[in-house]
Amino acid sequence: MDIDPDGIRAPYLQLADTLRARIETGEFPPGRKVPSQTQLEEESGLSRNTVKKALDVLKSEGLLITAPGRGLFVTGPDNTSPT
Repeated sequence: MDIDPDGIRAPYLQLADTLRARIETGEFPPGRKVPSQTQLEEESGLSRNTVKKALDVLKSEGLLITAPGRGLFVTGPDNTSPT
């Protein structure tokens, strides 16, 4: 994952862009559980707070939804959680 901490764009937005691209290309299809915050921290080299901000951006865009007790999932076409 290419995140430039010294880039013009904030690291959390770079991570959100990367994850959004994975969703749009189908690498993370609707209904798929996304990697945990810990996994994303390790993969990106970013702090927990930065990863959380990136995930919050995608949740606010309606691309991710929290399934209590199960994790974060890519939303389906009707923005529903997985069953």
